[in-house]
Amino acid sequence: MPSDCLASAEAGAAEPGIVALLSAGFAHHQAGRLAAAEAAYRLVLARAPGQPNALYLCGVLRLANGQAEEAERLLRLAAKVRPDYAETCFAHANALYRSGRLGAAIERYRVLVARWPGHAGARINLSNALRDAGKAEAALAEAEAAVKAAAGANRAAAEATRGAALLSLERTEEAIAAYREAIAAEPGHAAAHAGLAASLLRAERPAEALAAAECAALLKPELAEAEFLRAMALAGLRAGPAAMTGLERTIVRDPGHAKAHLNLGNLLAEEDRLEEAEASCRRAIALDPGLVEAHASLGYLLTAEGRLEAAIAACEAALAIAPEFVQAHWNQGIALLLAGDYARGWAKYEARKGYERFVRLYPDPEGPVWQGEALDGRTILVHAEQGLGDTIQFARYLPLLAARGAKVVLACDAALVPLMSAQPASLMPGLEAVVARGAALPPYDCWVNQMSLPHRFATRIETIPAPAQYLAAEAGRAERFAERLPGGMRIGLAWAGNPRHSNDRRRSMPGAALAPLLEAGGVSFVSLQVGRRAKEAAGLPGLIDFSHEIRDFADTAALIATLDLVIAVDTSVAHCAAALGKETWIMLAHAPDWRWLIGRQDSPWYPSVRLFRQPKPGAWDRVVAEVAGALREMEAGG
Repeated sequence: MPSDCLASAEAGAAEPGIVALLSAGFAHHQAGRLAAAEAAYRLVLARAPGQPNALYLCGVLRLANGQAEEAERLLRLAAKVRPDYAETCFAHANALYRSGRLGAAIERYRVLVARWPGHAGARINLSNALRDAGKAEAALAEAEAAVKAAAGANRAAAEATRGAALLSLERTEEAIAAYREAIAAEPGHAAAHAGLAASLLRAERPAEALAAAECAALLKPELAEAEFLRAMALAGLRAGPAAMTGLERTIVRDPGHAKAHLNLGNLLAEEDRLEEAEASCRRAIALDPGLVEAHASLGYLLTAEGRLEAAIAACEAALAIAPEFVQAHWNQGIALLLAGDYARGWAKYEARKGYERFVRLYPDPEGPVWQGEALDGRTILVHAEQGLGDTIQFARYLPLLAARGAKVVLACDAALVPLMSAQPASLMPGLEAVVARGAALPPYDCWVNQMSLPHRFATRIETIPAPAQYLAAEAGRAERFAERLPGGMRIGLAWAGNPRHSNDRRRSMPGAALAPLLEAGGVSFVSLQVGRRAKEAAGLPGLIDFSHEIRDFADTAALIATLDLVIAVDTSVAHCAAALGKETWIMLAHAPDWRWLIGRQDSPWYPSVRLFRQPKPGAWDRVVAEVAGALREMEAGG
């Protein structure tokens, strides 16, 4: 609603009835009778097309109704007729902004603030337009000028604008402080509470963000952004169903809220509702083609569905928008590796080091990073990363470093130190020392992240170093287990991985799901499960359980060495068994990890591995039935 009084009605004021029509229209406008107001303004313009008050008021009304293009036309004419009236020029700039013409809007706002330096509203909107145009530093400068110029009601808006500029610069704590200043100036400023919620979410403080978002929603129940932020805070608190409900409510209030569609898709993907998730992501892209996160998420979803070419293309679309967007590089790398395109995949996989999800895994040791140059006589520190299974899988590259003349120091998880330290020189030549991550390091000349080694060695499917065995168990430990096991065929079982793994819900199964396997006759089954899930062995009658004696991976390897076959989900136990050269059957989730490729029953990484794949998400019963059938075939054959 316009807040100014009617100015003198130049250009047509003398015509009888003009002033009366304008006054009647303005009264309707103030009372919220917008159709009647517009009808009166249109009557004025029919009689006097250049009447500035009617042009201005009709333009303001159209802008409030979301008709930015028509509003811009009317307000441009009004400003041309009355260029010395600040509010007309301001409204015209706002119409340019709302119609997406950022460059023209910024130019218009700059003219405004040059002519009327104290116009806080113009500085506030100039800051917002600059931020939307990607000029964050300039946006902050204008926001700070707005704070200095602002007084009274404008103070809160100026501080909130400063908060938005700071947040766009990743100066999150300063943004939180600015939004708190806005709220102190005007406790009922709903947008400031919403901005505070967004900043607290960025700071990974979801409980506080939830409180701020709920304040915004109470102050302005129709504010879709408040509901959206509340939903995202709930998602951050792992309240998935409530978060999904909140996002659905956001979309009801604002069907064009692209980020709500995107995040609903992400939550649906967490529930393995992949078709619905894909539809939500595609809707987000249709609403906002420049929403880079939506393209990257679509790439992730298509990878999970096994549609790898489309996944790679979706990530490419994200990178066309934001070439440095780490998540898109990472998602594309996973799709490329899963497709077996190692030539491009390893290079993209390097993006993991800049991905905020994994940054804690990458300390920056002192000294130069090894880039593949000669190593004759030099000591290289290999920093193990991610999970225990990754360390075991990529230990195969340590002898390749030794073949280049290096002495190798491996820094890995403490649970692997006894196993790796005990490796014979025949399998691990050049391995001089094994230390726990975070412990004091011996001297070294250069270092490398362990999972960068395939990239450094330009590994392709056909050149994977895949010896039948590259790790060995300690004979003494193995004998202590063997003497207590019955004779005949022995099969080890592992049904769950590290519960902290981001995908553990999908890759692990309930121990009870393996019950059909225990029906095989003439076989002794041994639990290889450790950790809190080991207690599930008690629910599988006849399963031999040594979990209370397994202290580290040297013990796990020793127990595996006494077995004829290991059946496991995709976890470190499976990698350990395969690295020991033991026949290993791995049960995979529907969307497998990149290392297992697509559609294969074998693995180029491990000659002794056979793969059993879920036909659809969660279908462990089908996998176990297939494994049970393979066991029956094994019994019949021998």
